[in-house]
Amino acid sequence: MSAPKILIQIVIVGGRIFGKALLEAGRQAIKNAKYRPAEVNQATGIGNATSGSITDTLSRDHRMTLDEAHLILNLKKGESMEKVLQNYEHLFKANSAPQIDPPPSKNTPLVHSHYLQSKVVRAKERLEAEYKLALEERAADSPPSTTSTSTSQPPS
Repeated sequence: MSAPKILIQIVIVGGRIFGKALLEAGRQAIKNAKYRPAEVNQATGIGNATSGSITDTLSRDHRMTLDEAHLILNLKKGESMEKVLQNYEHLFKANSAPQIDPPPSKNTPLVHSHYLQSKVVRAKERLEAEYKLALEERAADSPPSTTSTSTSQPPS
């Protein structure tokens, strides 16, 4: 057999193998896209926030659950807004690009993460929305008074 004929056969066989693998990968991707676990814990994830409750609406709007926001900002449930803002400021600054006047050398790595910054911002927004909701519910439950409004922490 001549060398060009062998090369052509190798290319054709390789093309068939690659085509079959590509087709099978596509089929598997379709199966994976359609798959949904039968039993999922109702307390986890925004995918389960399907009821009409205000908390589920906030989870869908902010694309983050309340528990996830607490974990991102390293907070316990019922922490005050001051603590939320303090942790937010620290984490936002820790993940921001450094403000360096002279350009850094090639060996100096610039460590910052826009993705982490955005998660920190979303977590703060989610907790602020929950805090405002708690204040509104507290104001609706209590009778109107002429004294100044309180800025204490919301109930847990």
